[in-house]
Amino acid sequence: MNNEMIRTTGLRKSFGRSEVLRGVDLAVPRGAVVGLLGTNGAGKSTLIKCLLGLLKITAGSATVLGEDPWTLSAAAKARIGYVPQVVHLYPWMKVAQVIQYTAAFYPKWDHVWCDELVDQWDLDRSASIRTLSTGQLQRLGLILGMGHRPDLYVLDEPAASLDPAGRRSLLRSLLEVSEDSEHSILFSTHITSDLERIASHVAIMGDGVIDYFGELDELKDSVKRIRVHSPTDLPADFSLPGSLRTEVIGQSAIVAVAEIDNEFVDQVRKRFHATVEIEDLNLEDIFLELHDAQ
Repeated sequence: MNNEMIRTTGLRKSFGRSEVLRGVDLAVPRGAVVGLLGTNGAGKSTLIKCLLGLLKITAGSATVLGEDPWTLSAAAKARIGYVPQVVHLYPWMKVAQVIQYTAAFYPKWDHVWCDELVDQWDLDRSASIRTLSTGQLQRLGLILGMGHRPDLYVLDEPAASLDPAGRRSLLRSLLEVSEDSEHSILFSTHITSDLERIASHVAIMGDGVIDYFGELDELKDSVKRIRVHSPTDLPADFSLPGSLRTEVIGQSAIVAVAEIDNEFVDQVRKRFHATVEIEDLNLEDIFLELHDAQ
């Protein structure tokens, strides 16, 4: 059994003369929950659309569930659940009708679980689509993308329009999905606190490429902020090996480093006769440090 749900090698996508994806290398293993982070315009949504066959790749290669995204078979498509950033549904239908209509395309639709999600996410089955708020429409889109219990969930900013209660319910459902280590999730988000709660891996995009991909815990263990306090002014060109960002103010320096160990800290103390404080960073801080270092 292939252990990779998604694989891209040198994936490029251009729109005319504008190259949005400039050589994306990514491998999503089975059972992984991958958070896709990046600033606006980094190429996250374009990458997702290329992986789903909604956009044709300009160069490089990609496989999703072992197949070329542009020619995905019906069987492969039935194993994918996709929720776009903006959900568009037939406005003249009611919630229950849209669910029934969508369920008809999937022989393995889980009606019981779908009903549970409708109740859990507080949707009125008799409400017309045109009367739903943006958040309610997003919740319904998530149900439609998850109701057939796909093997691969691809979610583009799934929580952007949800209130805190809706986000909490979504995260709880995604955690349930990922418990068996067989289902994989790729989701883009700007809400790093959500990602920290459920992601096993992080992919950080910058300017059309993947700058970092790895396990979330490993990333948090490696990137730290160091505060150095010396009895004398530090040199203006003060720097440390592996530094991502350095700020020097007189006798003090703040340094973000990509790798750190006890030997490294001891060397800094001895070299500058300084006290050294090490700070753990949350994912948002790490993302900003890595982004500013580009």
